[in-house]
Order: sequence, then C-alpha cells, then structure tokens
Amino acid sequence: MSARRSEDEKVEAYSRALIEAGRASGRANVDLVQWEHARKFSPEVLETLSAMRDADDLDLIPKVARQYKQILDSEDKTVSVTVTTSVPMDDDLREKVRAKAEKDLKAPVYLVERVDPNILGGIVLEARGHRYDASVKAQLTNIRKTLASTFVGSDEHDR
Repeated sequence: MSARRSEDEKVEAYSRALIEAGRASGRANVDLVQWEHARKFSPEVLETLSAMRDADDLDLIPKVARQYKQILDSEDKTVSVTVTTSVPMDDDLREKVRAKAEKDLKAPVYLVERVDPNILGGIVLEARGHRYDASVKAQLTNIRKTLASTFVGSDEHDR
C-alpha cells in the first residue's frame, strides 16, 4: 500500500509541476496536448531532447530533424511513406497499403499514418517527394473544375 501511495504522490507532484510551469508560461493547455503525445516518444528521443535541453540547444531541434532525415534517407533503404486517411486504418488496410507501396517503390517501407477528416475519404500517399492524392476531397475538386470549365466555355453559357 505504501508503494502505491508513493507512486500516487509522484504522479501528483509531476502533474502539479507541469501545470504550474505551463500556467506560468501561458501554455497549460498546449502542454497537456504535448504531454499526451509524449508517451509515444521512444527512450532515445527523450534522452536526446534531455541532452539538448541540458546543453541549452533546443533551438537546434528543426536542424537536427532535417539532418536526421537526410542521414536516414542516404544510409537506409527503407522508404518513409506518409499515409493520410479520413479515419484510422485497420490492420488489413495497413498491410495492403504497405504491400502496394513496397511493390511500387521496390523497397521496404515505414508507414507514417495521419488522420485528416478534411479529406472526407480515400487516401493520400506521400513518398520520395511525390504525392498521390486519391482522396474524396481531391476527386470532388477535380469534378468541380471539370464542370466549371465545361459550362463556362460552352455555348449554353452564352445563351
């Protein structure tokens, strides 16, 4: 029971320290959102961020991210493929997307999944600087452009 109380006390102390620091900086809600994502961070990311903070180098994060990507792209055969869907993918769709991407790219892929309800449905793939947009939103935009150009330039429009 005392181990549980000790853990609860630690949780309370960490929570209060985070919220007080966030409130002092006017970022309590922003910090909450970031904290909820922090559990997804790997130990190596957390350790690197901690080392950068200790060295007062947090301003280098964007440059480190770019350099990291450049090194990974040049030294690793795996292709990062960003997949955007309107709802989270299930395991079956994820495996189909992975298999198709690996076949088309002739390389192993790492899927980066994003959910964007604004695409309405379908899928958007981005890899190696190319974008394949098969979203419902893109299809509707293309239909609207086709209809607009058809009717604007037609004889019917002039009558």
